[in-house]
Amino acid sequence: MAAAALACLLTATACADEKLRAPGSEPAAPRPLGDRERELLHDTEQALLRQCMRQQGFRLWKVPLKPVPEQREFPYVVDDVKWAREHGYGSDIQQRADRLRTEDPNRRYFEGLPVERRAAAKAALHGRDRRGGPSVTLPGGGVARRSGDGCTAQAQTRLYGDFARWFRTKTFTDNLTGLRMARVSAEPAFRKAVKDWSSCMRGKGHPYDDPGQARRAFTAPAAGKTDAAADRARSAEVNTAVAEAECARGSGLSEVAERLHRRHGERLRAEYREQVNERLRIEQAALLRVHGLSSSR
Repeated sequence: MAAAALACLLTATACADEKLRAPGSEPAAPRPLGDRERELLHDTEQALLRQCMRQQGFRLWKVPLKPVPEQREFPYVVDDVKWAREHGYGSDIQQRADRLRTEDPNRRYFEGLPVERRAAAKAALHGRDRRGGPSVTLPGGGVARRSGDGCTAQAQTRLYGDFARWFRTKTFTDNLTGLRMARVSAEPAFRKAVKDWSSCMRGKGHPYDDPGQARRAFTAPAAGKTDAAADRARSAEVNTAVAEAECARGSGLSEVAERLHRRHGERLRAEYREQVNERLRIEQAALLRVHGLSSSR
């Protein structure tokens, strides 16, 4: 989910063509990536990872960028009635994702290795020690670290150039999504809209104080339920999600959330312009490397 929200944050940095800049003004922001370009970088990194692991004597299978394409992000409230009628809160999608994780050939391969061999494979993939690798202080506080060795670091170095620079920039900007959502949720206008949404839901027979409470009521695992009980739970989930989407539109919560989401996206891009543009520059440079990397593999 965080990926699409982040793409939205980065995409809005697009600006006028370089030729339209006034003399002496700041350079135009780097062009954000499109969906196909993001997928190309992902696929290239996956190929580099597999190549590196093969050289270390291990196997690795490609992980798709979007394992379940139907998965959608609703950071504040479900507001798509059609999607809600088909997926409810997405429990069917989550079940598919869970099955994919269980059947993941990489997981099965690692679990099937002898203990010592498994440890060696994990070290080859992720590196051995984070203490000597790059670190970054996150925008909301806290520090993230990453090992500077292993195939992940090697693949990202080949694709993005300076691994430490890429790790710091990507990790920092990835964390802007959560900060943005927290700022939106703290807005008085958002809180009032949530109360209006709750009143609408109660009028439809769904007494929930906020969308998160409604969603949590339908995220319990279905394991152990009879078919009849599972069908009833699914029907209740879909009915509640549809009501949520209708109330999101009718109460104004959807419009308020979208407006505040844009506002805080703009503020964060201004506040962290250097980091956001740095990531875009690194990604654009990586696209130029892809052809050479493809011909060298």
